[in-house]
Amino acid sequence: MANPLTSLARVLGTKPWLMGLAGGIIWVDKRLHRLFKGKVSLVALAGLPSLRLTTTGRKSGLPRSTNLLYFPHGEGFVLVGSNWGRPNDPAWTHNLRSHPDAVVALAGKEIPVRARELLGDEYEAMWKRLLEFWPGYSMEENAACRVLPIFELKTTTR
Repeated sequence: MANPLTSLARVLGTKPWLMGLAGGIIWVDKRLHRLFKGKVSLVALAGLPSLRLTTTGRKSGLPRSTNLLYFPHGEGFVLVGSNWGRPNDPAWTHNLRSHPDAVVALAGKEIPVRARELLGDEYEAMWKRLLEFWPGYSMEENAACRVLPIFELKTTTR
């Protein structure tokens, strides 16, 4: 049986007021991740695919982690640097551009990945698919007044 919260989440994701709740949503999601050792996230409770991305800080060289909605694509993952409609790309996008090797945690299991930013025709084709998956990206792009970066992450062996 499908999660009834998934459709609701997709509708709510197109409401501008949701972006104002970003801080609270992120706070709750971090606590759920810590409490359940990475096996529960707020996004996953809504029936949406969620992962924890750990990048290497481009300036500090230290591990930096964040929970993100992702689009399943083949054997990999697609991430959008929407940053909740804020005017700047999120820090993790800058980190991936500097250090494309990262780690994705799904349900507490760590998977090494290599990121690649999509550009040009690849970007346009993926953007269309992403808008079908999460219509709120259009609203976030308009609010941010910037093109939202898209990254494809593929599993690697380390």
